[in-house]
Amino acid sequence: MFKFMFGRGAGKSAAETQRQTVERAVEELNSVLAGMADKAVVGVDLNSGLLTVTLPEQMPDEALALPAPEADEDTQVEEKAAA
Repeated sequence: MFKFMFGRGAGKSAAETQRQTVERAVEELNSVLAGMADKAVVGVDLNSGLLTVTLPEQMPDEALALPAPEADEDTQVEEKAAA
């Protein structure tokens, strides 16, 4: 009855090796960077062996999240006069 719960291999998952983890992370990073219009700068710190990614000042999806700029007072006065 409970064979599926206590059967062999139940709940076991294959552990990801460090090589597989690095390969997966690099593949994901490359796919993200390839889709960017403004490319990021990727560097390697030779002392620590760490990667650094310098992103553009503003990402395209961040620009969509910004509120619309407010019209200056001159524009508002002209719009009221035209109405």
